[in-house]
Amino acid sequence: MKLLLDTHAFLWWDANDGCLPAALHSAIASPRNQVFVSAASVWEIAIKRASGKLNFAQSVEKSIAAHDFLPLPITVEQAELAGSLPQLHRDPFDRLLVAQAQLEGLVLVTVDERILRYQVPHL
Repeated sequence: MKLLLDTHAFLWWDANDGCLPAALHSAIASPRNQVFVSAASVWEIAIKRASGKLNFAQSVEKSIAAHDFLPLPITVEQAELAGSLPQLHRDPFDRLLVAQAQLEGLVLVTVDERILRYQVPHL
């Protein structure tokens, strides 16, 4: 299975935080699954770090690589779809993750109930 981590799932995994539900942890840890982290999440982390809302001292890029996750760039097609999605969720980063999951055939790993208002495969 190809998984796309939402930003919180990535942060919780990286910090070994107990907020990540066991079922999601197992799916991410499974060697049968490919795990992607979107450039949108990297951007969101950078913005929150710069504003003082998030303490994430290390390089996000190096953290992605250290966990053997795969970086997922943002395409023009994904950006256009994200911009056209209904405003069921106000967070533009999350709408971009939805668009990426839909277009790339990825399963979104999230605990955000608002994201699940969209038609997107999820765990």
